[in-house]
Amino acid sequence: MPIANDSYKHIYEFTQALAPHTIVDDRIPRYHRLRDQLAARIAALEWQPHDPLPTEQELATAYGLAVGTVRKAVDLLEREGLVERFQGRGTFVRRATFDRSLFRFFRFHSPTGERRVPESRILERVVTRAPKAVIARFGLKAGAKAIRLARLRLIDSTPIVAEQIWLPYEPFAALAECELEAFGPLLYPFYEARCARVVARADERLTVESASEEDVATLQVPAHSPIVVIERVAFGYDGAPLEWRLSRGAAEHFSYEVEIR
Repeated sequence: MPIANDSYKHIYEFTQALAPHTIVDDRIPRYHRLRDQLAARIAALEWQPHDPLPTEQELATAYGLAVGTVRKAVDLLEREGLVERFQGRGTFVRRATFDRSLFRFFRFHSPTGERRVPESRILERVVTRAPKAVIARFGLKAGAKAIRLARLRLIDSTPIVAEQIWLPYEPFAALAECELEAFGPLLYPFYEARCARVVARADERLTVESASEEDVATLQVPAHSPIVVIERVAFGYDGAPLEWRLSRGAAEHFSYEVEIR
């Protein structure tokens, strides 16, 4: 079908590309169905982090919906943290930032008070049959494989935080072969570059335990001294868990601050 106005040609092409994605389940509100379809396309990286979404009018034309319905769907995506709006610029796929997340709980400073970024060192990488806890965490089938990383964070060669990181094997198979030196200080950009897996959000739980024998050896802390344990589960844009991480550090480095208004 010819397009009379070339300025709308991209909308027509966009509409045709959506033909296999027709919404059919009438039991779910239209805006929620649209939210699910847009979220699925974001999870498939059809739009990369920081990419703009089509305008609400373009989406309305493409899906045959009212602009108000589209706006409600995008509102849901924004509340869930998948996208963010910028006045006058549009709506963009949101990329969560975790590069400073360790500083939420641990404070690393030089003698002069300057904040320090710990060195990151992968001590071990093992491909193994997933233990029951890992199977449950990722919803894997019995007998499935997983990747376990042992990572140490250091400052001036002094161990500060020890981490055990579990990944489901299939999405991260490429990490089983790469050199350990290729892992940088930030793992999430590495996951994206090597495996096309983007971490969209994470849940964290904090507890305190007594130092185990392994803590004494790895972190060089006194036996039975207090250890802060941060358990993190990271999720992709589709809501599926991508990483399970346990970070253990001496309580002397721990500090938690929150502003209450």
